[in-house]
Amino acid sequence: MKGSMLETNHTEKQNQDLSLKINEIFYSIQGESTLAGWPTVFVRTTGCNIRCNYCDTKYSYYEGTEFLLSQLETKIKSYKAQHVCITGGEPMAQKNILPLMKNLCDQGYTVSLETNGYYDTTQVDSRVIKVIDIKTPDSDAGNSFNFKNLEALNPQDQIKFVLCSENDYEWAKQLISEKSLEKKCTVFMSPAFETMSNKSLAEKILSDSLHVRLQLQLHKYIWNPNTRGV
Repeated sequence: MKGSMLETNHTEKQNQDLSLKINEIFYSIQGESTLAGWPTVFVRTTGCNIRCNYCDTKYSYYEGTEFLLSQLETKIKSYKAQHVCITGGEPMAQKNILPLMKNLCDQGYTVSLETNGYYDTTQVDSRVIKVIDIKTPDSDAGNSFNFKNLEALNPQDQIKFVLCSENDYEWAKQLISEKSLEKKCTVFMSPAFETMSNKSLAEKILSDSLHVRLQLQLHKYIWNPNTRGV
C-alpha cells in the first residue's frame, strides 16, 4: 500500500513538471456547445496544424508562453469557476494536454475540449466533454478529419460543423446520415460568421427536419466580434 502511494505521488510530481505552450488564459461566458452561457475559464493553446479560412484566432498559431501544468492549475483556480474549456489553436497538438485535462477532472471541474478532429482523441479522459469539429470542403481543410474519433464518442460529446456555403450544408447533411451521427451524440451546425446567413441555415435545418442544433457564437453577439479574450 505504501509503495502504491509513493508511486502515485511520484506520478503526480512528474505531471506537475510538464509544460504546455499557452496563447492566453481568460475568463468569459461560454459562447458555444451545450455549455453555452456558463462562466468559463478558457485555456487557449498555441499552434494549429491546419488553416481554416474562417479561423478567428490566427494569433494563436505562433504566439505563446510556456507554463508548467501546476502554474496553469493555479491560474485556473484563481477564477473560482466550475467550467474550464481547453481550446486553441489545436490543443491535441501538444501531448501534455492529456494530463492537464485529467488533473482538472480530478479536481472536480467540468472540462470541455475543443478540437479540430485531426488528432486521435481516444486517450482523452472519458470525463472530458469533447467538442469535435468536422471540417467541411469549403473550409480549406476538408480532408483533415480523423474518422477514428467517431469510434471514441461518448454521449456527452459533441460534433460541430462550421458551414461556409450551401455546398457545405449538403455535404454535412449527407455525412450525418451516412455515419448516423445524431445517434452518437449532439450534432451542431454553425454558420461561418458573416459568411453564411443565420436565417438561411435555420430555414434549411427546419425544411429538412434535421436532428441537429443550430449554433451561433454567443460571445460575438455580446462583445465586438474582433475582441480578444472573450
